[in-house]
Amino acid sequence: MEIGKLPNDVLEKIVFANIKNKREEVLVRAAIGEDNAIIDFGKEVCVMSTDPITGATKDVGKLAIHISCNDVASSGAEPIAVLMTIMAPPTATEIDIENIMREAGQAAKELNVEIVGGHTEITDAVNRVVISTTVIGKQLKERLPDYKEIKVGDKVLITKYAGIEGTSIIAKELENILIDKIGKEKVEEAKAMDNMISVVKDGVLCGKIGVNYMHDITEGGVFGAVWEASKATNKGIKIYEDLIPIKEVTKEISEILNVDPYRLISSGSMLIIGKENKVESLQDILGKEGIKATVIGEIIEDGIILETKNKDIRVEPPTSDELYKALSFNE
Repeated sequence: MEIGKLPNDVLEKIVFANIKNKREEVLVRAAIGEDNAIIDFGKEVCVMSTDPITGATKDVGKLAIHISCNDVASSGAEPIAVLMTIMAPPTATEIDIENIMREAGQAAKELNVEIVGGHTEITDAVNRVVISTTVIGKQLKERLPDYKEIKVGDKVLITKYAGIEGTSIIAKELENILIDKIGKEKVEEAKAMDNMISVVKDGVLCGKIGVNYMHDITEGGVFGAVWEASKATNKGIKIYEDLIPIKEVTKEISEILNVDPYRLISSGSMLIIGKENKVESLQDILGKEGIKATVIGEIIEDGIILETKNKDIRVEPPTSDELYKALSFNE
C-alpha cells in the first residue's frame, strides 16, 4: 500500500464499514471530511480529535500538539486537554524524549491546553519516534457549524497560505539540498513557516462569527481538503487556481522537488465555507488578528472543479501526500 493516509474509498470500505455500534449522544462521528467526533453534553458539546506525527523527524513535539488542536478548532471549539502517546525506538535517548516533551510543553502553554496524560514507551516496533495526540475541546452546541445551511453561491475561503506545514518540514529535512539551490535565507524563511501552523485562533474566531463548515487542511493539501469538504457537506465546490494564496518560497521548493504544492500537507491553513454577506466581516475580524483569509471559490450544484487559466479540471480524490514524494527526493 502507498505511504500516507488510507485512500478514502479504502477507509470507507474496511474501516468505517466495521464501525457497527452507534450511540445517540454522538452528534458527529467518523466520516470523510470530518476532523472531529462531537459528543452531546447538553448546552455544550465535547469535541475530540486524534492524530499522529509520522512524516517529520524534527520539532515533532511541537507539531504533535498543534496538529490535533487544529482539528478541534475546526468545530470552533476551544482545546482544553491533550493525551499524548510517544513510541520511540531503542536508539532513542532520555535527551530525545526530554526535547520532545519540552517542545510539546511549550506549544501547549502557548495554546493554553494541558497535557493531562498519555503513554511513553521504548519499542522495536518503530524505527523512529511516532507521536499520537488526542485533544479534547468544548463548544456551545448552538455555535457548531451547520452544514445544512450551506447553499449554492456560498463562499469557500482558506486562511493563510497553501502548503504551510509541508514547506516547513521539507526545508528542515532537506535543508542541505535546498540551501545549494535557493540559498540559506529562503530556506530559513521556509523553516519558519511552522510559526503559522496553528489554526486554533482561526477556528475559535470563526466559531464566534458563525460559519457553516471548517476543515483543517492537512494531508492532501488544499485540493484534498476541498474534495473532502464536498463529500462531507454533499455539495459541489468550484475553486480558482489563481486565487489560492501561496508563498513564493513554497512554489520554488515545489518546482525543485517536482511536487504539487496544492496537494502538500498544509496544517496552519483552515478551509471555511460561509455566507457571502459574512465574508467581509470575517476577513476583517481575522485580519485584525494577523490572519489572512482569502476567497478561493464557491459552492456549486455538483462536482468538484478547479478552474485554471486554460480549462476546468475535475479535482480527484486525495492520495498519498506530496510530502512523502518530496522527502524521497534524490538529486
